Amino acid sequence: MNEALEILKQYWGYNCFRGVQEDIIKSILDGKDTLGLMPTGGGKSITFQVPAMMMQGTCVVITPLVALMKDQVINLKRRGIKAAAVHSGLNREEIITVLENAIFGAVKILYISPERLTSELFRKKLSHITVSFITVDEAHCISQWGYDFRPAYLKIADIRALLPNKPILALTATATPLVVKDIQQKLLFRQEKVFKMSFERKNLAYCIRHVHDKYGEMTHILQCTKGCSIVYVRSRMRAKEIAQILNEQGIKATYYHAGLEDSEKDKRQKQWLNDEYRVMVATNAFGMGIDKPDVRTVIHVDCPDCIENYFQEAGRGGRDGLPSYAILLYNSSDDTKLIKRIQDNFPEKSYIRKVYEDLACFYQVAVGSGYNETHEFDMGKFCVFFHHFPIQLTSALHILTRAGYIEYIEEGMCNDRVQFLLTRDQLYMLNETSAQEEKVFVALLRCYSGLFSDYVDIELSLLSESTGLTRQQIYLTLQVLDKKRILHYIPAKNIPYIRYTQNREESEHITIGKEVYDDRKKAYSERIKDIIRYANNTTTCRSRLLLYYFGESKTKSCGICDTCRTIKKKQIREAKEAITALLKDKGQIPIQSLNQIRMPSDIVDKALQMMMEEGTLYQKDNCITQ
Repeated sequence: MNEALEILKQYWGYNCFRGVQEDIIKSILDGKDTLGLMPTGGGKSITFQVPAMMMQGTCVVITPLVALMKDQVINLKRRGIKAAAVHSGLNREEIITVLENAIFGAVKILYISPERLTSELFRKKLSHITVSFITVDEAHCISQWGYDFRPAYLKIADIRALLPNKPILALTATATPLVVKDIQQKLLFRQEKVFKMSFERKNLAYCIRHVHDKYGEMTHILQCTKGCSIVYVRSRMRAKEIAQILNEQGIKATYYHAGLEDSEKDKRQKQWLNDEYRVMVATNAFGMGIDKPDVRTVIHVDCPDCIENYFQEAGRGGRDGLPSYAILLYNSSDDTKLIKRIQDNFPEKSYIRKVYEDLACFYQVAVGSGYNETHEFDMGKFCVFFHHFPIQLTSALHILTRAGYIEYIEEGMCNDRVQFLLTRDQLYMLNETSAQEEKVFVALLRCYSGLFSDYVDIELSLLSESTGLTRQQIYLTLQVLDKKRILHYIPAKNIPYIRYTQNREESEHITIGKEVYDDRKKAYSERIKDIIRYANNTTTCRSRLLLYYFGESKTKSCGICDTCRTIKKKQIREAKEAITALLKDKGQIPIQSLNQIRMPSDIVDKALQMMMEEGTLYQKDNCITQ
């Protein structure tokens, strides 16, 4: 492993591996299928990036997180590592370029989304790529029993047939024992091989605050603590609203959710990372791949629907090892809201069939036709036309996807597109354009062809490199050129898509199987019950409860969660009463007499210390007296 340590030092500046990193790397180098369970912030990426640098060929990394792909590629390139990604933000030509670079050995680490695995283009190119091994990030997504199951992950096993004898590395930060077993079965592990770090976080105090006024309590906590924070909420509207409330209270905050433009997301994320804002108020769209070590508090205003999500989000606090707090604000209405999510996520089967029928009407797809047709999906328009509510509708679309009738793509990326409205000769005759505008359209002509005959997908970052202007300057200049009727500019946007994966059926023939609906509804209901039990627990250490959920039974009480502190206060109070009782008749007793109090010695010592500080008893010549 000397070579692995040298690579770790050369590219990442670390002198040694952490936890099970070295064991995982050795297992992959030995060609063994391997599952790594590592908590949030445990350094998962090192376990595939280091062996990728040591082995011949390209490491293919499958991950569902486009933003994480982009960030990792940028970070790896900064370290001098050849990395690339294939995702929905690229056009066909760009995808072909990336894959051909991999074929010619110019890519050491190739990130792809699981949806790409079914692409004929990708499969064809993959057969010519020298693959070192496959990495499956967020591996819990392949398990029917996991909290974030994604049907596209089931196609990973098919890829193994194209790459015989290539080891597979599966990584996840949250998996119960049942999910651990299921991951290995679904990925066709040749033999079971699991390396697991303890999920224990000794510096992170888990706390539940049962309060009626959540906003007031949140503000109070942030005013009484120092350091940066994340506040998690469930809706985009609440994220914006709470950020505004905090700013009005003098706490500098910004907000983040999936509906923001990519440039705005990047901007706010960087501002928070650079401490320009103390608090990030966010939906669960924020946090994956964010490695900010000094987050002192993570506050959940809304309760997540499973322990896995809560544990992962709470775990973004205190990665530097210093004392930190994960605080869940809870009240009686949360129980009701959580139970309601079961119905929201699993609407009646008759409703799901109705959604399928309405889709066919919306797109005018006849029975027996439609296979492989793809349609843009305007959810707002669809909801108004057919009287649906977005939450239940989205759930129905996901269930129809799992059942194999459609594919619902929530964030299909439409690239920036440009077409010139003037001819080339007219363009060169212009004399009322600024120097910046000329820079942009000259760069367009140099970088792209076909601009005068049709719309062409463009990349603002490429134009930025060519002109020396920022992406924002490019964007604003294109808007100006559009208004001047020199060109037509269509900015990039995320558009959901519906793709028919088989010909349309009569709605009464739609089969929503037990494994697609009933089993998953039961598992989801159990997860809801688990998080409700956790939130309402008042007798057991919260850290122990969380660790037990993930299969760790030999644990000790943390001593710092709200339950442990409450228990300790009660024990100290009882120890004080016991000391007072011993002194009641005698007035003075040797300190050794305290040994007869049947309580932990540290509790008795703490009670004694507090009583002396309070002046209720005194110590003299190894005796205590009132």
